[in-house]
Amino acid sequence: MAILTDQETLIPAGAPLRRRLSSAGSKSSFPAAEALTDDSSAETCSDADTTDRSVRETEYEKKEEEDRASAENRGGDRKKEEAGVPAKFTYRASAPAHWRIKESPLSSDAIFKQSHAGLFNLCIVVLIAVNSRLIIENLMKYGLLMRAGYWFSSKSVRDWPLLMCCLSLSAFPLCAFLVEKLAWRKLISEPLVILLHMIITTSEILYPVFVILRCDSAVLFGLALMLCASIVWLKLVSYAHTNYDLRTLYNSVDQGVVPSNCMELDSSQGVSFRSLVYFMVAPTLCYQPSYPRTASIRKGVVIRQLVKWIIFTGVMGFIIEQYINPIVQNSQHPLKGNFLYAIERVLKLSVPNLYVWFCMFYCFFHLWLNILAELLRFGDREFYKDWWNARTIEEYWRMWNMPVHKWMVRHIYFPCLRNGIPKEVAILISFFVSAVFHELCIAVPCHIFKLWAFIGIMLQIPLGILTRYLQNKFTNSMVGNMIFWFFFCILGQPMCVLLYYHDVMNRKVRTD
Repeated sequence: MAILTDQETLIPAGAPLRRRLSSAGSKSSFPAAEALTDDSSAETCSDADTTDRSVRETEYEKKEEEDRASAENRGGDRKKEEAGVPAKFTYRASAPAHWRIKESPLSSDAIFKQSHAGLFNLCIVVLIAVNSRLIIENLMKYGLLMRAGYWFSSKSVRDWPLLMCCLSLSAFPLCAFLVEKLAWRKLISEPLVILLHMIITTSEILYPVFVILRCDSAVLFGLALMLCASIVWLKLVSYAHTNYDLRTLYNSVDQGVVPSNCMELDSSQGVSFRSLVYFMVAPTLCYQPSYPRTASIRKGVVIRQLVKWIIFTGVMGFIIEQYINPIVQNSQHPLKGNFLYAIERVLKLSVPNLYVWFCMFYCFFHLWLNILAELLRFGDREFYKDWWNARTIEEYWRMWNMPVHKWMVRHIYFPCLRNGIPKEVAILISFFVSAVFHELCIAVPCHIFKLWAFIGIMLQIPLGILTRYLQNKFTNSMVGNMIFWFFFCILGQPMCVLLYYHDVMNRKVRTD
């Protein structure tokens, strides 16, 4: 069998056969006419027959293509007759079944051109089935471990110093407002303003640290207090830095020369206490005198988001008590025990830890911040981007926590660049600040200063370089995304959980 080239025309196998049968029939029907033909007329007839065959072949091919297109478009439901024969009978056994070059749907050249919605649905069904089996197995093995005493015990009543400390944090924004009021009225110099703001912000973050370390409180309440203190600290820095920058603009350039991306503020009015109060409760870390606002509060949205927040918070608590606690209690210190056993514990802990992390992200960044935004009619609700599609670690840190990212860019990264600091050093400083606050929020409530969180955040820098290199080398978004998921969620977070858990348990044993 000859192999056709792209330029050659593929003639259906049934066409020559039908032509030969037609030719044979015509010869047998008119024998007298054949006898009267001479050589010259034979040549003429031969040329005419050749031309006629070519025309008939072209017409047949067009007809076949029309029949195939009609059958495909109409799904075979409609019939088309050719010479009085239904269309379904025109596709003969001798007709070609293979017309062009095609790739298999799962081949490397065609796999990304296909729709995988069915496989995605299968993964969801399998995920539900597997997790349902694990839940049943866990309940049969441990029973229902959830108890109110784990979260709220009699010891929590004795944590009133932490509650009083949290309520007293509101005094620091008031002090910052008084300093800014004096600065806008030019009653104190700028160096003194900077010094006073440094004292206020430093006192604000050290005060809760001192209270937590003095009071042997529950880890959960200490963590909540440190998160509140860190948020207030970031807001105070933004408040002081923004007002300083505005005063610098007013004192150095005319009003008409102010860049368009700067906020409009009448220097005669100075700062507003109302704007400060709104800023302190708004779901943002970057201060500005006014924000985009929505027209009204949608009460139905608030109720739905609040119900979701309660449900997913309960799911998060269920996973922590039913899965994470038994796993970490039956584990060894990952740096002191058997290496393979430690890897097994980390991998076993990775799945429930990932679920808890997803619930935490959804409850805080989507539900809670949107509830606050709806109640305050806060317009800009881009609290996160599609970080799950991040191809590198750098993309993840730019997309998963937009309030902190905007604060870092506005008050650390670009100020460093404006002062002549190289880009790499500015990134290092940004990660250093993030690492310090991660360590404070985790180590202080746990009363453990092993720098595990600090080291974990600083390791994001070489990991970001690695993922960027692999992304540029393979030019495939899947490679960097899979590396991000593995190092950050499958390996990194469970390892930190085990490290801090065993250090906390060892501390309790020593103190007891």
